[in-house]
Amino acid sequence: MDTDVNIAADKRVAADAAVAEVRAGMLVGLGTGTTAAFAIDALGRAVAAGLSIRAVATSIATERHAADRGIAVIDFADVAHVDLTIDGADEIDDACRAIKGAGGAMLREKIVATASRRMIVIADGSKRVATLGTARVPVEILPFARSAVLATLGSAATLRMDGAAPYRTDGGNLVADCRFDLTDPRRIATRLEAMPGVIGHGLFLDEVDAAYIACDGVVTRLERARSSG
Repeated sequence: MDTDVNIAADKRVAADAAVAEVRAGMLVGLGTGTTAAFAIDALGRAVAAGLSIRAVATSIATERHAADRGIAVIDFADVAHVDLTIDGADEIDDACRAIKGAGGAMLREKIVATASRRMIVIADGSKRVATLGTARVPVEILPFARSAVLATLGSAATLRMDGAAPYRTDGGNLVADCRFDLTDPRRIATRLEAMPGVIGHGLFLDEVDAAYIACDGVVTRLERARSSG
């Protein structure tokens, strides 16, 4: 079987496993990207079969996709808490720490994830890593601060482009894709969060509660370890 077909099949079974956690009456956060799209499709089938839920979307593209699948989408600006969020990841390790943002929605994804009682990542096996750092870390930048932030980040950062123009998020911001040494990812996250002009980044170190990862059709569930104290 073609590798791309295998990967798509794994994304689909991981999405189906995650959507099985959705219960009637839930408010569900919907992530952005090719993997999250499989979850939206699966949730749409469940809604068509009679499941009653509402959703919030992390991007305009996700909102449109969900609406096309018959899912009732409400404005997150009116929401304080989300029951369950399902999203993809560019990388995830066994401690449920992830890099996200290839789809450009990491700031909204992190806001929704933080408001969620539970966040699940779905992924094919290629996204599971022993150590974070193969994928670049997207950093969302206020346009006003573009040159200052890029100068501070230096050679680690490459401004994301959309053809000949800088890529823009749904919020109108810029994205730099950055290569960092993630031996200590929390140190990098702290550095980025302290940098004026940076308004988000793709390091999800505390937000993910569980992951469904599929490899050759077999789904493995990872759960974040909880401290006993």
